[in-house]
Amino acid sequence: VVTNLLGGWLGARIGLNATMNAGLLMQVVALSMLLVPADLLTVAWVMAAQALSGIAKDLNKMSAKSAIRTLVPAGAQGTLYKWVALLTGSKNALKGAGFFLGGLLLSLWGFRHAILVMAAILALVWLFSILKLNRQLGKSASKPKFSQLFSKSRAVNSLSAARLFLFAARDVWFVVALPVYLASTLAWDNWAVGAFLACWVIGYGLVQSLAPGLTRGRDGRVPDGSTALYWALPLSVVPALIALAMTSGFEVEASLLLGLMVFG
Repeated sequence: VVTNLLGGWLGARIGLNATMNAGLLMQVVALSMLLVPADLLTVAWVMAAQALSGIAKDLNKMSAKSAIRTLVPAGAQGTLYKWVALLTGSKNALKGAGFFLGGLLLSLWGFRHAILVMAAILALVWLFSILKLNRQLGKSASKPKFSQLFSKSRAVNSLSAARLFLFAARDVWFVVALPVYLASTLAWDNWAVGAFLACWVIGYGLVQSLAPGLTRGRDGRVPDGSTALYWALPLSVVPALIALAMTSGFEVEASLLLGLMVFG
C-alpha cells in the first residue's frame, strides 16, 4: 500500500528509470536473503524478505504501467487502456506460469539452487535495464511536492480507496485463505493446490488482456464510471453466491470451484 502510495510521487521526482531499477535490485536482494543457511531462515527473516520482494514488485509494476502512459500519444485513451490491460493481463498470466516454473525448479534443483537461479537471472535483467532503459523516462520537469501526493479529484481518490479494499480483500481470501482451505479442509495435495492457483491466475490474466474488447461500447467508446458499475455489480454478487452455496448444503468443493471460475 505504501509503495503504491509513494511510487508515483517518487517516479515523477527521480524518474521511472530509477524506480524500475530500484525495484529490480530490491528483488535480487530479497531473493538473496533466502540463500542464508537453513537455521537462519526464521519466520521473521522470511517475512522481511517477502515484504522487500512485495515493495520491489510494486515499484516495477508502477514503473511499467506509468511508462506506457508516457509512450502513448496524449488523448489516445483507448490505446492507453488497451496497452495497460495487455500489460496487466500478461503479467498475471506469467505469474500463474510462475507457479509451474517454481515447482519445476524446486523439483529439479531444490530450494537453494532454485533461488540462486532466479536471483542470477534477475541480476542480469537489472544490468540490462541500467544499460538500455531511457534515463529520462517519466521524469517530470517540475518536482511535485509531497503535499500533492493525493489527487484533488474526488473521483480519483474514491477509485484509489476502492482499489485498496479490493486488493486487501484479494490477499486475505485468495493469497492466504484459499490455499490453506484447499489443503487443510478439502485435503488437496500441495501440487494440486499450486496447479489450481496457477491455472486460475493464468485464466484471470487472459481475461484481463481481453478486457478492452469486452468492456468497450459498440461505438468504440472508452469505458467510464458507469461501465465499471455495470460490471462490478454482478461480479460482487458472485462471492455472495459462493458463500451462500457453501453454507446451504450444496457440494462445498463444486460450489467453490465453479464460483471461482465464474468470478475469475
